[in-house]
Amino acid sequence: MRVKILSILLLFLTSCSKSPLPKAEQLQLNIHSEPPSLDPRRATDVASISLIKCCFEGLTRIDPTNTPSLALAERYAVSADGMEYTFYLREALWSDGMPITAYDFETTWKTLLDPSFPSEMGSELYRIKNGQKAKTGQVSLDAVGIKALDAKTLHLTLEYPVPYLLYLLSLPIFFPTPNHITSIDPHWAENEGPHFVCSGPFLLEKWRHYNTIVCAKNPHYWDHETVRLDRLHFHLIEDENTEVSLFEHGQLDWAGFPLSSLPLDALQVLKKRADFFEYPIAGVYYYIFNTAAPPFDNANLRKALTLAIDRQALIANITQAGQTPALGFIPSTMWNSAYFKDADVKSAKHYLSLAIEELGPLPPITLLYNTQSAHHKIAQAIQEQWNKTLGIRVRLDNKEWKVFLDELRHHQFQIARMGGVASINDPCTFLDTYRYLSGTGNHSQWTNPQFSAILEEAEKTADGEKRLELLRKAETLLMEEMPIAPIYYYAGTYLKKPYVKGVFLSELNDVDYKWAYIERDD
Repeated sequence: MRVKILSILLLFLTSCSKSPLPKAEQLQLNIHSEPPSLDPRRATDVASISLIKCCFEGLTRIDPTNTPSLALAERYAVSADGMEYTFYLREALWSDGMPITAYDFETTWKTLLDPSFPSEMGSELYRIKNGQKAKTGQVSLDAVGIKALDAKTLHLTLEYPVPYLLYLLSLPIFFPTPNHITSIDPHWAENEGPHFVCSGPFLLEKWRHYNTIVCAKNPHYWDHETVRLDRLHFHLIEDENTEVSLFEHGQLDWAGFPLSSLPLDALQVLKKRADFFEYPIAGVYYYIFNTAAPPFDNANLRKALTLAIDRQALIANITQAGQTPALGFIPSTMWNSAYFKDADVKSAKHYLSLAIEELGPLPPITLLYNTQSAHHKIAQAIQEQWNKTLGIRVRLDNKEWKVFLDELRHHQFQIARMGGVASINDPCTFLDTYRYLSGTGNHSQWTNPQFSAILEEAEKTADGEKRLELLRKAETLLMEEMPIAPIYYYAGTYLKKPYVKGVFLSELNDVDYKWAYIERDD
């Protein structure tokens, strides 16, 4: 399971009161990277997912109380054993006026489980009966527990009870896609135009690649009366300093998290401002090792590099935004765990000596990361730490976002930057990344049958305390083999104009503009 606001129009007020205006406007925001795809079935990155949540909706939606509320589903029924759900869809339309049906859900989800369809998040549907077997070609798609009983009734049969199912169904991977479009245009979600058909509060009005994305209020959205903004105007600017400058000059209403980040060098000054905000995020910044290829198929080398990192120094001198050292994989918003000491140079040198005994002289090592000044500064600092404490020289390899993603997916790296934010407030959202070797999000290519078995047992355990005990056991095993090097737990920092109201943020780094509005003095 996974893993994360735009030119301002002048308000013409009829009074000087601070009450919300009846007339909606637009927000000017910035997204740091060009979204690779706005297809809910394919997206994994923050930029894509944030825009998809503007334009699409599923059976449920996380509301401002941080709980799942019914969205495209009007009501549902669940069997006594928690194994079967029946969802009854409300009268809702796609943005082109065509009805949204249960058949859209069935076809979308079965497409995700088709062995030939590439999706990094498809394993989320393995909780549905025969989902994993279908994806691995063991059974036909007809055997999967997804069935549209009629146009407005969707029936699900699960592999085991999933008490957090309503949270899961709010994730983009469970959003329906328009079958009447996807069946005729495989590239429907790559550009603006009549084939970009969606179900959410906003629709895609304009997409100037690597420049601008504009989302307009969707008149066909079933709850359109709740939506008060006319438009969301997203700029695509990579440079954080340029973003802050645009905010200062009134050309952005929001700068920084969750769609981008503030410049590290300016944080100490920005923190003193009244329009600066920060919040904890259930996420972890980490490096991954390609464990399927030398030299990082060697656990001792992975441990040496992980233990040698001085996380507190990185936070104090570089990130400076309320992060905390990550001494385990699961963020501290979920539980506290420490599997090793920060900057444990003595142990790092010990493991390095063992690695050299096993490997001989180390080959050249490269660290891959995507273009962003924060990633570059962190990589430079860790490069220096590894050289100073272990005598290991590491070459830095900086790639544009889409190239970076492509190299990850094809395992063309030795060490790579990674970040993960919980999709639901549960540790399994992180651990499941490494549950299956076949999981497309498992870029480390690490696998351990015992680890997978523990997660399988936890998934089917109804006792909450026993389940958490199993998840801790799984994290312990992961940290013993260290296919990843946790660095710090996230904290979000942003600048916001005082008249921007109602934007919903959560610890899961979710942002929702459905309830956003503008309120300012005359």
